[in-house]
Amino acid sequence: MTDFAARRTMMVDTQVRPSDVTKFPIIDAMLSVPREVFVPREQVEAAYVSENVPLAPGRVVLEPRTLGKLLDAMNIEGDELVLDIGAGYGYSSAVVARMAEAVIAVEEDETLASEAQGILSEQGADNVVVHQGPLTDGAAQHGPYDAILIQGGVETVPDTLIDQLKEGGRIGCVFMEGALGVVRIGYKIDGEVTWRFAFNAYAPVMPGFAKEAAFAL
Repeated sequence: MTDFAARRTMMVDTQVRPSDVTKFPIIDAMLSVPREVFVPREQVEAAYVSENVPLAPGRVVLEPRTLGKLLDAMNIEGDELVLDIGAGYGYSSAVVARMAEAVIAVEEDETLASEAQGILSEQGADNVVVHQGPLTDGAAQHGPYDAILIQGGVETVPDTLIDQLKEGGRIGCVFMEGALGVVRIGYKIDGEVTWRFAFNAYAPVMPGFAKEAAFAL
């Protein structure tokens, strides 16, 4: 029988802590949330490997290092409302829920959204609400948000999401530039977002977040 608790500890000790993620709330959350219940059944044995876990074309559960460093850079506080775009089965939302006041998890696929809500409820993540709808639309009715996380690669971030970010809030995602990925944190000041480099990572570009191909003669 697989000892997932031991794998979880090893994940944190070999993938997260060595990546300069030291904030106690992040470490505690990643040690506590059972990642194996938030991945497709056929991927359970790969839940704790140091790579993205595939969900669907262009969709993944971000590798532990990337998620841990992203959360470290976002510096989420206990009184904040967080929008989690592309939550999949809800792993990232369950982790963030241990740091924030509440999380709105957006998932496009109706079946996946329903399963995510069920798993989150089973895990006692009662401060997470799963919103089913297009990822690029976010969930404006629950906002505005102190922080927005995008669980996958982007080439562009829709204004619809930026508009849901509070003044003074921040947004974090993996910008893919060809084969290279750069995690940037955006800070909303006077209605505009200023992006700052955080670290390098890789994630496939999610459907709806690719740049439109420029027309050339």
